[in-house]
Amino acid sequence: MAERSFAKEVEKLRLGAGEEFAGEGILAITKALLQCGVGYVGGYQGAPISHLMDVLADAQDILGELGVHFEASASEATATAMLAASVHYPIRGAATFKSTVGTNVASDALANLASGGVTGGALIIVGEDYGEGSSIMQERSHAFAMKSQVWLLDPRPNLPSIVKAVEDGFELSEISNTPVMLQVRIRCCHVHGHFIAKDNKRPPMTVADALDAPRRDTGRIVLPPASFLHEKEKVQKRWPAAVDFIRKNRINEFFGSDHGSVGIVMQGGMYNSVIRALQRLGLADTYGDTDVPLYVLNAVYPLVDDEFLSFCEGQQSVLVVEEGQPNYIEQAFASMLHKAGRGTRLVGKEHLPMAGEYTGQVMLDGIGAFLRAEAPHLLPGEVRAPNKVGDGVDTADLINVVPGRPPGFCVGCPERPIFAATKLVEQELGKHHIASDIGCHLFSIMPPFELGATTMGYGLGPASASAFNSPDARHRSISFVGDGGFWHNGLTSSIGNAVFNKNDGVIVIVDNFYSAATGGQDILSSRAGNKTKSTKHPITEAVKGMGVKWLRHVDRTYDVTRMQDTLREALTTDEKGPKVIVASSECMLNRQRREKPLVDKAIRGGERVVKPKFGVDEDICTGDHACMRLSGCPSLSVKSLDDPLRDDPVAHIDQSCVGCGNCGEVADAAVLCPSFYRADVVHNPSRWDRFLEAARRAAISLLQRRRESRRLTFADA
Repeated sequence: MAERSFAKEVEKLRLGAGEEFAGEGILAITKALLQCGVGYVGGYQGAPISHLMDVLADAQDILGELGVHFEASASEATATAMLAASVHYPIRGAATFKSTVGTNVASDALANLASGGVTGGALIIVGEDYGEGSSIMQERSHAFAMKSQVWLLDPRPNLPSIVKAVEDGFELSEISNTPVMLQVRIRCCHVHGHFIAKDNKRPPMTVADALDAPRRDTGRIVLPPASFLHEKEKVQKRWPAAVDFIRKNRINEFFGSDHGSVGIVMQGGMYNSVIRALQRLGLADTYGDTDVPLYVLNAVYPLVDDEFLSFCEGQQSVLVVEEGQPNYIEQAFASMLHKAGRGTRLVGKEHLPMAGEYTGQVMLDGIGAFLRAEAPHLLPGEVRAPNKVGDGVDTADLINVVPGRPPGFCVGCPERPIFAATKLVEQELGKHHIASDIGCHLFSIMPPFELGATTMGYGLGPASASAFNSPDARHRSISFVGDGGFWHNGLTSSIGNAVFNKNDGVIVIVDNFYSAATGGQDILSSRAGNKTKSTKHPITEAVKGMGVKWLRHVDRTYDVTRMQDTLREALTTDEKGPKVIVASSECMLNRQRREKPLVDKAIRGGERVVKPKFGVDEDICTGDHACMRLSGCPSLSVKSLDDPLRDDPVAHIDQSCVGCGNCGEVADAAVLCPSFYRADVVHNPSRWDRFLEAARRAAISLLQRRRESRRLTFADA
């Protein structure tokens, strides 16, 4: 099950011409696809476009009515390869995934698609995950567009611009026979707004129609000699066609005054932040109107020479707002000015950071510095001095005030006990080289576990440990891969590679039943039924099929002792070849999403419901806190006692506890202390429950009175 359902929102996709559509950017993209007559869509989930996949999945009925084929692809490469349907057939197709990890995976298919070119429009919607909220290496999609000669759109973050970019993208692709990438940042994906809808279009040719009338054009197949001609076609035909379309259709926009001594050029996605900075500097009103000339690049590749040179006419200096490094756009514009012999001064990274997200404060400081240096007369007097610009809090002050909180596993996460067991085994057998992978389990590199040395890509955890397959080593390597990464790339690149090369390491496949880190979408091994997908395919069977001989399945990861014993066995057995452990327990977030509504409904209906609650006996807890060093659960914290004889705070379990029992299991496996207890909270108790409760209270009261009586007797004696 996905992180959230869009079942209600997708009904807006039925809106017709003239009706007002209001909602989120992701939903607007989906509506735009349908209005453009898209014939098929594929993709792989990943922030910030996971919800686009969820919206499409929830809109299956609407897609079916229009004859649109949709599938959740096995990987980003699979999604991009789908666009081959647009190579010979005039069918509009779209693929979507997260960048840049997704673009890396898709790059081979993307390069081949761009080489042969397309007949139908091919649009690749890329979630540009660059900046402070990202969980991946910091790169941009721009390099892929340049490398493969794919056109790149970067629309202003508002719904009309986003919808127009989808429409422009398909037309640009068809006119230039080239795939088009549409990059949307997190603010673009989740911005809210409205636009006037158009009628949805059934594709003129569906994929079913294409199957009934096969076509082929040898000139579009990437094979010599055609592949040599593709390079010439890109430069001599496709590029000029793209530039001409961008110019004639005014894809890029101009705002502000037609005349000025300075101007600002920006990526379309940066527009809102630039306007906000100008507002705070007193140079724009609440509607975005400004006297500062602005050149907004909704198409950041290819660039249009005469458009830029015309914008620079009469300006002494121009600031290029380009997020990230290398500064491809700034370099290209500098080359244009040099070749044209223009004297306009071009600046960018002199005032803005070389790398990192251009947040509101960063943009304010950078644009303010540019204007103070190049056009101080434009600024109101109170913001001309550097120390008058910005009202943010100094980062150093925040560090002193706000405690650090490293990212970690959710409350009750079934992956936490896997790494607790790993720590316990290392205490016995010594340190091991541990290779990590992309996914929730990557949080194991953070406190309190601090396990893992590398992460090389989705599904490549075991592959990244393959160099350590040494017969002379005293310790085996340990590597982790999640079930999502396993089906994405790990089955062949990691498990198959280990079998083929007789790798003697230990591979732990973390099976939480979903592609959990991307939002809880179903995968091949999901245990739940899915009306449109084939699930319930065991990972163990796939691993056996690859030739693994030593295989263990732990079907309840919360059993820390069993996990510990299985890991110890894998690390010490004399059997050669890869040792694979499949550690299975359902993702607690998805489990709570599934169970909580049912439990709440049962309680409201008067049914008897028993919910476990764990706690710590304050009289028994010694304040050792070893349980936290082997758990790290957010619900497990410390509590100071009023007892003056006990200085150390004791362990405490707060109300966020979901009753997984991991803390008690860890305490038992590590032989730490017996202070953890479980209590069952009974909702809508039966008569028998009430009788037992009364009997227990009476017995406890009797024992307490007896103990007090004995205490007084001994005191008198």
